[in-house]
Amino acid sequence: MVSDEVLRTHLQELRRGTVVVASLVALRRPDYGYALLQRLAAHGFPVDANTLYPLLRRLEEQGLLTSEWNTEESRPRKFYRTSDDGEAVLGRLLDDLAAVQTSVTQLIEGVGR
Repeated sequence: MVSDEVLRTHLQELRRGTVVVASLVALRRPDYGYALLQRLAAHGFPVDANTLYPLLRRLEEQGLLTSEWNTEESRPRKFYRTSDDGEAVLGRLLDDLAAVQTSVTQLIEGVGR
């Protein structure tokens, strides 16, 4: 029987590759980091804050997200939103994800033997 640790490792690897896609999709509607963590978790993408915040900074540096500070509340919050370039990259990532899913389905069904 496969250990829980081995399974957990492989699930983590699978999710790591999809958290960028999930974040870009979720941030089509502006949100701040903590709310994004909650939204992703509610949709089956549990992400640790120590993983998400560096990811948000990296995506912003790459031009895939824009950000602005909301200082109207008692505590300033940085809101992120998917940029036009982020939308373009997201489209390509979603196309590739669909192609991967199709390929895996074909393998499962034994198509193309």
